[in-house]
Amino acid sequence: MLRSARRLLRRKDRLETGEFLAEGRQAVSEALSAGDTVRRLLVSTTAVDTHQDLLNLAVRAGAPVASVPDRAFGELTDTVSTQGILAVCRAVDVPVAEALGPDARLVVFCDQVRDPGNLGTVIRCADAFGADAVLISPDAVDLYNPKTVRASTGSIFHLPIAVGVELTEAAAAARAAGLAVLGADGAADCSVDDLATSGELAAPMMWVLGNEAWGLTADHAALLDRSVALPLYGRAESLNLSTAAAVLLYASATAQRAAARD
Repeated sequence: MLRSARRLLRRKDRLETGEFLAEGRQAVSEALSAGDTVRRLLVSTTAVDTHQDLLNLAVRAGAPVASVPDRAFGELTDTVSTQGILAVCRAVDVPVAEALGPDARLVVFCDQVRDPGNLGTVIRCADAFGADAVLISPDAVDLYNPKTVRASTGSIFHLPIAVGVELTEAAAAARAAGLAVLGADGAADCSVDDLATSGELAAPMMWVLGNEAWGLTADHAALLDRSVALPLYGRAESLNLSTAAAVLLYASATAQRAAARD
């Protein structure tokens, strides 16, 4: 069991097995609550008593549980202070057609996002602000990278996520579902404030977030209905990708919910 879990640190083996690691109490708890997701549970010897509640849940769910020496457990994680528990989970991504269901109103597309912490935090923000799905391009960081999973703090188990989706496919599917396709661009003439004033911010939409270093390429920007800037009123030159995503999603979700109440 330990050897097979160690293999999942490599993307190649995650792809071959259709499994990944979810580390920490929050992630394991959410995985256990997500139905038939956890394949097996590993806990470090000194953490058995701390996580007895989760171990009991795993047993009731029929997931095998194994206690492993602390040193061996440490080889499965790169966190400085591990909580001593992780789950081997089945892959949870879904086809884009399933992610973009008929009721979707707020979707995020991550285009060439390369930092695992950023991707995981965007997924967490999407979950927090009630987005209906997250789509991820083929050249983005692996959804199941342990750092991505950890940064999502369990949100990876909460909403539909499609991987390996080309922007051309995503844009076409979004428009077919009645969503506008908007891209974040700090140099755009149109701002989020403009969309709020016009009422367009309350419409169903897919936000396209580009790479941390260069944003959206010209050919990808051409696929958008509109590029939108997030105004900065202080002296900071820009925002971190996941921070910008949080602001855009909050603004859109707030506008949509206000419109639904009217």
